[in-house]
Amino acid sequence: MTQHKIALVTGATAGIGKSTSHILAKQGINLIITGRRKDRLVELKEEIELKHSVTVKTLAFDIRDALATEKAWQCLDDTWKNIDILINNAGLAAGLDHLQTGNPDDWTQMIDTNIKGILNISRLVMPRMIERQTGHIVNIGSIAGKETYEKGAVYCATKHAVEALTKGMRIDLLPYNIKVTAVCPGMVDTEFSFVRFKGDEERAKNVYNGLSPLTPDDIAETIWFALSRPSHVCINDILVMPTQQASSMYVNRKTS
Repeated sequence: MTQHKIALVTGATAGIGKSTSHILAKQGINLIITGRRKDRLVELKEEIELKHSVTVKTLAFDIRDALATEKAWQCLDDTWKNIDILINNAGLAAGLDHLQTGNPDDWTQMIDTNIKGILNISRLVMPRMIERQTGHIVNIGSIAGKETYEKGAVYCATKHAVEALTKGMRIDLLPYNIKVTAVCPGMVDTEFSFVRFKGDEERAKNVYNGLSPLTPDDIAETIWFALSRPSHVCINDILVMPTQQASSMYVNRKTS
């Protein structure tokens, strides 16, 4: 393996994670792509290596599981563990209910993925960054980490936690020259709504009716902007919204 930088991208099988993997590979960065769907990871690896002169490793595991995450990490040799860029992208929303009628299983899924997932992988990557006194961590937050909306209390709580973790990481890693950035999108047309509504395609499509949402490529380009700043510049926080969205609740839908 040539001395390219190495990036680890969680939740790389679709959406923002997949687009970010492509844009990093385009910049000549070797990749470790992770997710639960092994077939999609293999497909993405082949796709990227065909287009770009980089090496891609795949790690298929459930990031909610701390032991599974550590086992996957130990599959990497020492060279691959020298991560330059960590993209904490894996995350989801499950259900859209008032708190008093919510499903505790949905709550657990969101807490374990959105909060514990970041902790499970970051605690493994950060010590090597600290040793080398270099690195950049990008946590994918959300407008839901800055505001709260009806029927989204638990999801918003998990993204508020991502906001707090990002700020805490930045402070804890300050002595070691490690950058920490939050990229917080509004509405992005990914599998997000399909997953939230448990495979209900019609309901998921209705989320974006009458507007042009952000695309995964829009967010990937924003991530690369933050990563590509000079060494003395750290973009702490970026909130990215579609033009037709002013906040988590205010959307200007156009009717034909």
